[in-house]
Amino acid sequence: MNASLVDRVRERLAAESSSLRPTAVAAAIRAESGGVLGDTEVLTNLRVLQTELTGAGPLEPLLRAPGTTDVLVTAPDAVWVDDGTGLRPAAVRFADEAAVRRLAQRLAVAAGRRLDDAQPWVDGQLTGVGTGEFSVRLHAVLPPVAVAGTCLSLRVLRPASQDLAALIAAGAIAPDAADVLAGIIDARLAFLVSGGTGAGKTTLLAAALGAVDGSERIVCVEDAPELAPRHPHLVRLVARAANVEGAGEVTMRQLVRQALRMRPDRIVVGEVRGAEVVDLLTALNTGHDGGAGTVHANSPAEVPARLEALAALGGLDRAALHSQLTAAVQAVVHVGRRRDGTRRLSEIAVLRRGDGGGVHAMTAWHADRGWQGGRQPLQTLIDQRRR
Repeated sequence: MNASLVDRVRERLAAESSSLRPTAVAAAIRAESGGVLGDTEVLTNLRVLQTELTGAGPLEPLLRAPGTTDVLVTAPDAVWVDDGTGLRPAAVRFADEAAVRRLAQRLAVAAGRRLDDAQPWVDGQLTGVGTGEFSVRLHAVLPPVAVAGTCLSLRVLRPASQDLAALIAAGAIAPDAADVLAGIIDARLAFLVSGGTGAGKTTLLAAALGAVDGSERIVCVEDAPELAPRHPHLVRLVARAANVEGAGEVTMRQLVRQALRMRPDRIVVGEVRGAEVVDLLTALNTGHDGGAGTVHANSPAEVPARLEALAALGGLDRAALHSQLTAAVQAVVHVGRRRDGTRRLSEIAVLRRGDGGGVHAMTAWHADRGWQGGRQPLQTLIDQRRR
């Protein structure tokens, strides 16, 4: 099937507002081919078109595969997949650059976004992709912004529902670190899970929330629905981007404010990435102990600086941020990836205020170095809050 026939069939189905049922697609193929195709050719072309018109096209099998976290396309013959052990080339190939562009634009439409020469990039979310059991975060860039051709990035957002026991059994959490983490949760210390992209921050946060007492009410605010802890009293709020007309946006910051009115025992922000950090810190300073969130940072030592940058977006200066942070958050739990691609809890730190008023992270436990100087200050906090 050539690209011209694909385009004509697509246009016919759109003009007729036809469904993508096999019978409708087969009828459109016969009509646009002039009725010269036999049954075998129609069936072959039907399979090709179903790949072109539904799901994620040739990338669908990769997204459905267990363990897939990312699928990346940098050229028609350069498709990469990460299934938890790092990126590796996939066998999938596109016919040409135009095929990659068509898929990117179709996925953009499915996400309610625009992707064309006037708007050459898109960031959105797809639901109902693959088995329907997960959603996908879409990012795409068109030429000439993407110099070598259409660049497509798909992040699989499967619900993070593993518990601490499963992570310990898998070797992602060392026994000593598990005891400290359990103490942080039980003592209702507020904590942030830090790490890089794909390090397992959401997975660890969900497992920690699953260990919260079942009588407590947890309200989670997320940019994308990933947190699914095994907890009996969980409320999930998900932000919404504006539609193609620029209307209907619901921001993370708005949802954090709404969460305060929902009688939460613990407020959780799935990923602190903007001005919502101001509202989160305010909430944690007004009697909402035990809150949590994730933040992008290369180490616990970099978390205060990262929060400074985010707080500036919300109009909070450095001195005010450190003043709020001192009372709001007590610990940082850091996750990282080894060279072999496996994820683990690599460091636990306690946040302390220095003589100059600034907050710094003091390591209590490290995966490679064991117990560190922050162990006693952290244990003291745990013991005080447990009384």
